[in-house]
Amino acid sequence: MRTRSRDTRIPRITLVLAAVAALLTAFLPLAATGTANAAGPHGGRDGESKPIYAYDRAVRESVWVDTRVDGDGDGRSDRVAVDIIRPREAAEQGLRVPVIMDASPYYSCCGRGNESQKKTYDARGNPVQFPLYYDNYFVPRGYAVVLVDLAGTNRSDGCVDIGGRSDIQSAKAVVDWLNGRARGYGSRTGRSAVKAGWTTGAVGMIGKSYDGTVANGVAATGVEGLRTIVPIGAISSWYDYYFAKGAALFGSGPDGLADRVESPEAHGRCQAVQRELAEGAPRNGDRTPLWNDRDYVPDAGKVRASVFAVHGMQDLNVRTKHLGQWWDALGRQGVERKIWLSQTGHVDPFDFRRETWVPTLHHWFDHYLLGYDNGVEREPMADIERAPDQWSTDRTWPPSGTRATALRPAAGPAAGVGTLGLKPAPPGTTAAFTDDPKLNEQDWAAHIDESTPGKAGFTTPPLTRDLRLSGSSTVDLTVTPSTTSAHLSAVLVDLGPATIRDYGATGEGILTLADRSCWGSSATGDSACFKRTEADREQVGHTVLSRGWADLGHYAEPAPGRALTPGKPYTITLDLAATDHVVPAGHRLALVVAGTDAGLVEPASTTPRLTVDLSGTSARLPLVGGYAAFARATAGHFRPAPSTGTPPHGIRPQVPDHLPAG
Repeated sequence: MRTRSRDTRIPRITLVLAAVAALLTAFLPLAATGTANAAGPHGGRDGESKPIYAYDRAVRESVWVDTRVDGDGDGRSDRVAVDIIRPREAAEQGLRVPVIMDASPYYSCCGRGNESQKKTYDARGNPVQFPLYYDNYFVPRGYAVVLVDLAGTNRSDGCVDIGGRSDIQSAKAVVDWLNGRARGYGSRTGRSAVKAGWTTGAVGMIGKSYDGTVANGVAATGVEGLRTIVPIGAISSWYDYYFAKGAALFGSGPDGLADRVESPEAHGRCQAVQRELAEGAPRNGDRTPLWNDRDYVPDAGKVRASVFAVHGMQDLNVRTKHLGQWWDALGRQGVERKIWLSQTGHVDPFDFRRETWVPTLHHWFDHYLLGYDNGVEREPMADIERAPDQWSTDRTWPPSGTRATALRPAAGPAAGVGTLGLKPAPPGTTAAFTDDPKLNEQDWAAHIDESTPGKAGFTTPPLTRDLRLSGSSTVDLTVTPSTTSAHLSAVLVDLGPATIRDYGATGEGILTLADRSCWGSSATGDSACFKRTEADREQVGHTVLSRGWADLGHYAEPAPGRALTPGKPYTITLDLAATDHVVPAGHRLALVVAGTDAGLVEPASTTPRLTVDLSGTSARLPLVGGYAAFARATAGHFRPAPSTGTPPHGIRPQVPDHLPAG
């Protein structure tokens, strides 16, 4: 959590109160927090809560919480539907429980998890199925699970506003209600007030994609009672979801997503909000007040919760740029953090590392919500997947000794085939290519050593030592276009054979199997058993490890984009997605500079020829060991082992859905 300066002097009254508190703790075995060697409030010993409550007896109820926002303009405050499941025995014994909360727009339109589960209700409207495993696993262990329908979705009032005030307030108001600061009601329109007297008020928010994005946004409000968040493949800035420095990434804007997820009845009442979303988010890539209101990174200083972030390094839907900028901002504020980075695309850890994920999440929630001293906060900060199902850990992330190191492209033996090293190119050295909107990063990488018209490629010699990149990269380009518009791509590639997760396939790195594994307890209508998965492996000859894009007309961002002057040089910085990748000895590291990355960024209105000033171009890469590590890895000559066959091909990524769903 955030570190705060404090007065080290302890007043005498504080010492007295501390002594009294210690005596009370000794005589109250049902205190609100457990310890490593004593029973906690919910049967826990040795720092772990135990499944002592009957899941099939759990209280299942719905409450409508007043958001204090009139998003649909009907003259009354919107209420959001909150479905709750909590242990009945705890309530009967007068024990209060913490809350695990997932706020989502997807509970009725699209479903959650690998099996697209939706909420279900009985004939009286009482909740039956709670999607995912959180309820099955954690309710028997003394937690309540709370699933919130964001405004404008399922059984909630209001309108979807794609990460704006209504979305975030939908969930924040529920945290406030759980802590006695907001009003809840027993029905959507009734006046019968309902209080959350059954909870301690300690809340942990979790969710993948849009759900995790809402968790980020609520944490950025600094709301009291939110103790931890677990954002999985989550957005940190909605502008960066739809654009990369002015270059459009998907075929529609936030109004299209709102139309997809809002309830049928919201379609009629939310047309004004739809217009505001469309008009406030023009497809020209300009930053507008709408985007500023949906950027959570500047408010990282308000975050009080700890953060356990999970992301696929090959997530082409919610790219790791979101993770990198959020992670760095939280670190600057001293927020307590943990991270998992997988080789998958947009995939939940329950589906790529289930047997380790669930116990880890269990310990995380036990510590931050129940107060167990189980040491989870002292474990290594980072778990990183190096190859399918092969993981390493780091005490901190990025690891100590990581330094941004400038690598520079230079001309090579043929046009568009250059070198990548530490020395800048002589003034006047250039490389040129013509944008070809039919080609993508895999095409460029597969022909890195060929003089092709659609890209310029720069490679190191075969490395003599492993070289690790850890964190976010940038590429500074000085480019002269031949037309009035241009899109740019910069791609980092590991040139060498490897076995990776097939992130370009339908499962984005996982195969879903027919059999199931069970996590927790089941009840009629809500099973604890879910389809198992395994890694979907692919043999490749190269691996794209990071990429970034930009519209050259936005070189002066945040100023609006502008038409380019043909023949005039422009300088722009491309932000590349965060990663953690080891380029092994014998492989080469490559930088590709090109135009449209087909399927991932939309083409510009023209197809320019672009001339790159190599003396004004550099890539700043987060190298573990910095300059010296790169110098060592490129010194001498690598002696390759005898060839064992034809190198495998590169992976072709699937064009991602433009919805941050999962």
